[in-house]
Amino acid sequence: MSKEVEKAVIEKSLNFIEEKIEKELKEGTQTSIHTRFPPEPNGYLHIGHAKSICLNFGLAQRFNGKCNLRFDDTNPTKENIEYVDSIKNDVEWLGFKWDNQFYASDYFQKLYEFAIQLIKSGDAYVDQQTAEEIAVQRGVPTKPGTESPFRNRSVEESLALFDKMKNGEFSESDNYILRAKIDMSSPNMHMRDPIMYRVRNVHHYRTGNDWCMYPMYDYAHGLSDAIEGISHSICTLEFEVHRPLYDWFNKKVFGEAKLPYQTEFARLNLSYTIMSKRKLLQLVEEKLVDGWDDPRMPTISGLRRRGYTPKSIRDFCDRIGVARRDGIIDMQLLEFSIREDLNKIADRRMAVLDPIKVVITNFPEGKVEQLTAINNPENPESGSRELPFEREVYIDSDDFMEDSPKKYFRLFPGGVVRLKYAYIIQCNEVIKNEDGSIKEIHCEYFENSKSGQDTSGLKVKGTIHWVSANHAISVPVNIYDRLFTVEDVAEETKVDGDYKDFINPESLEVVTIAKLEPSLANATVNEHFQFERKGYFVADSKAKAEGKLVFNRTVGLRDSWAKMQNKN
Repeated sequence: MSKEVEKAVIEKSLNFIEEKIEKELKEGTQTSIHTRFPPEPNGYLHIGHAKSICLNFGLAQRFNGKCNLRFDDTNPTKENIEYVDSIKNDVEWLGFKWDNQFYASDYFQKLYEFAIQLIKSGDAYVDQQTAEEIAVQRGVPTKPGTESPFRNRSVEESLALFDKMKNGEFSESDNYILRAKIDMSSPNMHMRDPIMYRVRNVHHYRTGNDWCMYPMYDYAHGLSDAIEGISHSICTLEFEVHRPLYDWFNKKVFGEAKLPYQTEFARLNLSYTIMSKRKLLQLVEEKLVDGWDDPRMPTISGLRRRGYTPKSIRDFCDRIGVARRDGIIDMQLLEFSIREDLNKIADRRMAVLDPIKVVITNFPEGKVEQLTAINNPENPESGSRELPFEREVYIDSDDFMEDSPKKYFRLFPGGVVRLKYAYIIQCNEVIKNEDGSIKEIHCEYFENSKSGQDTSGLKVKGTIHWVSANHAISVPVNIYDRLFTVEDVAEETKVDGDYKDFINPESLEVVTIAKLEPSLANATVNEHFQFERKGYFVADSKAKAEGKLVFNRTVGLRDSWAKMQNKN
């Protein structure tokens, strides 16, 4: 863990889980803290996982404990090494380092032996009913379920059938499964004889074809925690009803030994997006987005490609805290976190996204003057750079208006404005094309009005950005917005709704005519820039890998979405 992350973790106030741990340590019910971050490698991590990462690694850091990275890879049909590698990369990028790296598949032999133990003790049996039959027998929480006709099968028969399951003598269509024998009348549906193993004659990305059956998550997860000596199993609230089963398996296998304790916290739900890996995968597979790392996606890799920093995501997770109830966090808070960070570290640059040519008629033809521009007023150590200034420049179309309102402080016919770091100019003439569109604007400059050396005595209220017409680079710029048009996608689609109906058709605008100051030609992937008055931008990593230069907008300088929503 980096020193920066360590300091942030130590200084923040206690949440309810930390208060509980501190109390345990004082009372001696716990002597050390060992947590784990246990993702399933069936997709890329998203911002919700970032909250869990910060919590689990943060607990270990605060209490001088350990945190494992464990891949819960018990479903070989959906898991692969690509997801494993991406998860490791994301955790490290966020600034954390695990103490141990494990896989649930490391424990397949042990889990099998535990299952044998449970069969022998009369706590598990082999069933051979269809999923539909089992669902009917389980019933509903308000009424007891019906026991399987195979529930009282002899230990010897269950052992023999389980051995055949292991040896691949059954196909999936034979419906052989291993179930725990718990309580078919329990109001908690998870305790009604849950499935422990199912036949899957498929290749596992780590164990190959060694196994023809695989453990279920609820069976493997808690036992993996116990094997690793985890003290605190930190889970999101949907696993609260799984806790009795988590405890049941551990106690049946390990008896009264010191066992992990599961604590639940509210998962992160972010407005205007989705957190379901299944749905995110669907977006990727149907090419509705540009892969898992599409900058509109809530994935950590997508946020990274968009220009979010590890610090901004950690600060965001710290700000939202650890709650006991689910809720939706406003996207604006995440954007506030990245603005606050980038304002301090991002160098300023000139960029004109919708250019209009300005000809300064009294500036000498062929002359190029080098002007000094500050890189970042928030960071004096960032220094300055040189900007070429000449007779022809581009300004943004938003900075010119022919019929301007009374309090319009940018450029208009007869009006004056300062070009930042340069001179005051006055608009004298507007040259138009045959269709009536503006071809160029003719202005004059006041030679004694140079920024920092102004002796003109002119008073202007407006300052606009610009780029040299002959030195500017032409680079595509991606302007990203919310991926969905509704705040709570899950709520909108709760009854017969398709979440894809709410995809924002304007979530990506590609600006192909942008003109940028020449220094941006050398931008690297990890460099962050504030385009003056336009927002924060970063070079696109995927385009860079292909030898191209494209800029992605990380976030605007202000929340334009909120303004637009207020107008509706």
